[in-house]
Amino acid sequence: MMTFSSTEKRPKKEQLYSLFSQIAAAMANPHRLELLDLLAQSPRTVEELAQEASMSIANTSQHLQRLKQARLVVSEKEGLYVRYRLADPAVARLWLEMRAVAHQQLADVEHVLDAYRQRRYEFENVSVEELRTRLQLGEIILLDVRPEVEYENGHLPGALSLPLEEIEQKLAGLPDDKTIVAYCRGPYCVIADDALEILVAHGRHVARLEEGVLEWQQAGHAVSYE
Repeated sequence: MMTFSSTEKRPKKEQLYSLFSQIAAAMANPHRLELLDLLAQSPRTVEELAQEASMSIANTSQHLQRLKQARLVVSEKEGLYVRYRLADPAVARLWLEMRAVAHQQLADVEHVLDAYRQRRYEFENVSVEELRTRLQLGEIILLDVRPEVEYENGHLPGALSLPLEEIEQKLAGLPDDKTIVAYCRGPYCVIADDALEILVAHGRHVARLEEGVLEWQQAGHAVSYE
């Protein structure tokens, strides 16, 4: 039987690691990470992503092409538009794991998060288990304050869609005798904090769920599409 020496195998091993590095290289950009985070919430067109990420359409398209080359995202033509989505649920899991490792290993993450979410510690936090119990008892109203397109792509069971920009207009339709719990894109998202600030200003009793849909799914819970 023919065998190969370690010297002969070395080029193939380096080629293997080179392929792995393509994924890391594609993700090694803050703008591309934000695009992955947005696409983990819902498929979007280039124009929608550019608006959400505060980038030009040209720059957004370039970053998406880089992610597409690494097979992290795929696209499909819809008339005049091109819609992108994550290539596989494993990409979302990779993003969550990378984020978790960064938070664990880099002390600055906590400091920057405090600066970004300045009202982070002002609101009561509810755990996933407490949320599920209180929902069953009818003690709370659960609000998904993300954009409606993200809600439609999957949301926590029992959640009502009330995007941040609509809260002021639709506040009267919310019962005033229950705690309002809001969630958004997870612990690194400020949308829920902004929503709770509005609700508190109108005298409502509020709480925040730190987890978003991705964290909910990662914990093995099902999401709703109704």
